Amino acid sequence: MKRREFAQLALLGAVPSVFSFAAQANSGYATLKQPASVLAPKGQIEVVQFFSYGCSHCKNFDPVFEAWRKTAAKDVSVRLVHVGFNKNFEPLQRIYYALESLGQAQALNGKVFKAFQDEKKRLDQPEVLFPWVAEQGVDRAKFEAAYQSFSVATQVRQAIQLQDQYQVEGTPAMGIAGRYYTDGSMAGGFERMIQITNQLIEQERKRT
Repeated sequence: MKRREFAQLALLGAVPSVFSFAAQANSGYATLKQPASVLAPKGQIEVVQFFSYGCSHCKNFDPVFEAWRKTAAKDVSVRLVHVGFNKNFEPLQRIYYALESLGQAQALNGKVFKAFQDEKKRLDQPEVLFPWVAEQGVDRAKFEAAYQSFSVATQVRQAIQLQDQYQVEGTPAMGIAGRYYTDGSMAGGFERMIQITNQLIEQERKRT
């Protein structure tokens, strides 16, 4: 999924580049000129996967990413960020952050992808979403409260801020250590994106 499919062209034209495009052209990743925010504690290398439940490429990448996450070293802090290229993304963002707050995101991400994309369930509509969540064994009342909470609304805003800091151009994409960015198009495929991520993790270890 490309950002330009959802964002206004005029806005994109007004946003200054934050990448080193020489690095992008030669290696399949970009180096940020201005560091992005990180949440990982000192001594940890943060890896962020930018995704959307509405992105078919993200659905296909999800098992690849999860397999990689299981092998990540102890000094690698991994988290997901649901992008919001426009207001239509907010209901899907709220699903992810509500599930995450209940400790259910990793277990249910695959089911959300399948229900929304393959089964065409309108999970972006609360009257469809809330009964479906209950069917998955999640406490409906707790999920509804989280979905509508100030905390989740804050996470939605923070997600958009981080995607803008990384200047995410498509999903799925990876941000590494607040310094590097790659996505499927830049890397040339999912496996190559994972290889580049591992390379940048090792590069960051040597840098610090």
